[in-house]
Amino acid sequence: MSADTIPVLRNFVLTSNVTSSARHGRFPLDVGLLVAAIMLLAIGLVMVASASVSIAERQMNDPLFYLWRQSAFVVLGLLVGFAVLNLRLVYWERLGPWFLLLGLSLLVSVLLLGREVNGSVRWLSLGPVNFQPSEMMKLFVVVYLAGYLVRRGDEVRESVKGFLKPMALVGLIGVLLLLEPDFGAAVVITATVLGMMFLGGVRLWQFAVLFLSMSVVVAVVAISSPYRVERLTSFVNPWADPFDSGFQLTQALIAFGRGEWLGVGLGSSVQKLFYLPEAHTDFLFAVLAEELGLIGVAMVIGLFTLIVWRAFVVGQSAAQGGNRFGAYTAYGIGIWLGLQAFINLGVNMGVLPTKGLTLPLMSYGGSSIVMSCVAVALLLRISHEHPVDRQPGARRIVPTLQKVTQKTARKTTQKTMKKRRRSS
Repeated sequence: MSADTIPVLRNFVLTSNVTSSARHGRFPLDVGLLVAAIMLLAIGLVMVASASVSIAERQMNDPLFYLWRQSAFVVLGLLVGFAVLNLRLVYWERLGPWFLLLGLSLLVSVLLLGREVNGSVRWLSLGPVNFQPSEMMKLFVVVYLAGYLVRRGDEVRESVKGFLKPMALVGLIGVLLLLEPDFGAAVVITATVLGMMFLGGVRLWQFAVLFLSMSVVVAVVAISSPYRVERLTSFVNPWADPFDSGFQLTQALIAFGRGEWLGVGLGSSVQKLFYLPEAHTDFLFAVLAEELGLIGVAMVIGLFTLIVWRAFVVGQSAAQGGNRFGAYTAYGIGIWLGLQAFINLGVNMGVLPTKGLTLPLMSYGGSSIVMSCVAVALLLRISHEHPVDRQPGARRIVPTLQKVTQKTARKTTQKTMKKRRRSS
């Protein structure tokens, strides 16, 4: 199979790697994306240290215990991210199906050998650390689906069968996640796949039917479990039972109220002193709001908005360069990180029901931090192979990838019709 057979292989041949770029004295990267990610990592480290100091001293007799562990996770994430930055996109496309099989195997292993924490079996114990396969699965699904849309794009756009194949796979992944249970990860993966399928050119009526079907399934799953129903009712009116089912949300809202405009000061939070559960993980943003106020909240939201925006700019640049795999991957990562951040922020502010989702690049947790760093590094790799400054169209408002793929499909259909007319 020649490099010209697959567009991504052609781009792979034409694109220089990290070493050759260094030799020529230039290593193009999306600076805005890199700076935003580093700032979120730094803010996250500071806030993990502040939010966990009391609980770490009580449980581990070391007020900085969680800071040291989080720092180690960040270093590991940066090292793995650097390795990803040196890995060409063609290898990601080739290994996509194998990544998916690995992810499915890990999800099955969790159900058989996983460690139970707070009533859920989501972690595999690896000595002194716990590993959460669902975090890895989010990236694997994006990479696999990006390759699938490149290989079977015409089938996905023109037939119901091609459209239903990846959705059946998503259903299998969702079942495995719900058995843990990990409803939040299932929602994020499903929504990410829906977004990528839409950008891949799926017919609007198919997308609408699928979206409504998925919404019904999510609603049924949400009300089928007593603890999820309790979360939903406490979300609607947390003050009806502020000392039981609504305790976590009411304490988070109190933290936001105390923060006001400028916050009470770094390290001066009261809610983190055993009032707010999971203060250094799922509800880190509430502690940040209390200590840094509206200014800190706006800054974090702005940084996540910048990351999502740059992800889509990188995707447009890859699409303009003819690398559909890079474009789909960038869009998928942007949807994933943006959606997960939106859900976590919404939960902390009482806009959404409570979910066990971390804040990417910030919350305490090795699996989340490492995979967030890998995702950002993959975006940077795409931006390296397809720099925005070499794709002028990516700086403007360009047609979405869905329109590009639809246009390509129309041209293919027209060529086929012409051939048939000539033969007849």
